[in-house]
Amino acid sequence: MEHIERVEEAFTRQAETFDAYAAKAGGDVVAMVCEALGAAGGGRVLDVACGPGAVTAALAVRAREAVGLDAVPAMLEKARERCERAGLSNMRFEHGKAEALPFETASFEAVVTRLALHHCVDPAPVLAEMFRVLRPGGRAVIADVTVSEDREKARLQNALEIVRDPSHTRMLPLSELKAAIEAAGFEIDAQTVWDAPREFEQWMEIVNDPQRTAPLRTIARALAEEGRDAGMGLSVRGGQIVFFHRWALVAARKP
Repeated sequence: MEHIERVEEAFTRQAETFDAYAAKAGGDVVAMVCEALGAAGGGRVLDVACGPGAVTAALAVRAREAVGLDAVPAMLEKARERCERAGLSNMRFEHGKAEALPFETASFEAVVTRLALHHCVDPAPVLAEMFRVLRPGGRAVIADVTVSEDREKARLQNALEIVRDPSHTRMLPLSELKAAIEAAGFEIDAQTVWDAPREFEQWMEIVNDPQRTAPLRTIARALAEEGRDAGMGLSVRGGQIVFFHRWALVAARKP
């Protein structure tokens, strides 16, 4: 199976559950993305791998036009529904791949992506495409979950994430994420890092694949009881498996 097929299969299955979670993923990250864009958020804005459109809809409140792109038709349908419910008319959605954006060079004042890079086989072409479609002086915001700088802990967390959802490829440590953004040509202006608490059962509900829950629960509990936190604070409290996702939001500009 090609990786893009894994992504489509996973997020078609998750269409309802991820849609319900999308607006609150990572806490106030939707508002943080909008704020980090500054004045550029009032122009034409692209949301790469927009999913069910939670970020796109928030961007549209201020943008001249907000465009959402995603490779999964079921996600785009949820995004359109969100747009209709909100009564927004300055939004449009496109089906396409983040690695080959179907837009002209330098056609957006701002480009954002949230919770997408860890589903990409290689983030470099995605970031390169974001750089290409952004106008000189434009603003980019990249928000994603990250892993520990400790390689062993990072490998363990990524393994757990892949068992839960095979469309997951690899979460990056912050240092590597920033290096990839700069390698694409961006100049980083600011970064924010925070931990969002998670609860195992709710985390598994989102992926909407009950067959994976019991074995992964067994693995996660055994690791926690052995004191192996996978760089994500994995532990058992009050009988429940808990952990955190470490988020990073990086704001950058195109020179």
